[in-house]
Amino acid sequence: MALKSYKPRSPGMRFRVSQVRTHLSKEKPIAHLTLAKNSCAGRNNQGCITVRHRGGGVRRRFRVVDFLRNKHGIPAKVAALCYDPNRTANLALLNYVDGEKRYILAPEGLKVGMTVVSGPEAEPVVGNALPLEKIPLGMALHNVELVPGKGAQMVRSAGTSCTLMARDNGMATLRLPSGEVRMVSCACMATIGAVGEGDWSGVKFGKAGRKRLLGIRPTVRGVAMNPVDHPMGGGEGRTSGGSHPRSPWGKLAKGGKTRNRRKNSNRFIVKRRK
Repeated sequence: MALKSYKPRSPGMRFRVSQVRTHLSKEKPIAHLTLAKNSCAGRNNQGCITVRHRGGGVRRRFRVVDFLRNKHGIPAKVAALCYDPNRTANLALLNYVDGEKRYILAPEGLKVGMTVVSGPEAEPVVGNALPLEKIPLGMALHNVELVPGKGAQMVRSAGTSCTLMARDNGMATLRLPSGEVRMVSCACMATIGAVGEGDWSGVKFGKAGRKRLLGIRPTVRGVAMNPVDHPMGGGEGRTSGGSHPRSPWGKLAKGGKTRNRRKNSNRFIVKRRK
């Protein structure tokens, strides 16, 4: 992927940096691999806001991505690389030899016409999915399962990858993109390579209106609010409330630990993230 900057013909174009997507397919997504996506504006099933600053945006359909990679031993040909408006990474459309079509996350280096396969007998090359017990140490991985057979839950955003460091007693040790070192079962599936679109961090929207099209609403600083609305609100002049930065509900915002100390999976974390 490459980045493109623009001549400052307008205030919104002056600082805009966008992705070049000439390598992506212009065809419409496969109908049976998409689902309707209703806008919930960051609210849960009870109507309470659980994620702030969400709402509006352009209507879009959800792409059904194969995070299981459970068609073992059946080769598939990469038919196209596709844009996905719901995530930072692109998708690869696979045509299996038995006629089925599926979307997967497009790793770095995967091109149209290449063949990928999943299963214990697959070769450890880019795009193939194998159990961690069959992958050589030191390889870069993405799309990693936490629980065998549940589907990938880790290392799925653009440009990310984790490293397989060690194996012992049926557990594999991974270094995650956050810096955390964690153990998972060797039976968990992972895909070889790093997720594509590594330059995504260099994208600049250029104007607030483009963020609104993505469904991102404005963020109001806590120090600009009243004391009834935020712990850091109120006060004479420019004051921060006399305490460390925190969320409207009192959680520390910069470096504060929010993970439950009694969580059962804590025993699998070898080293905390920074």
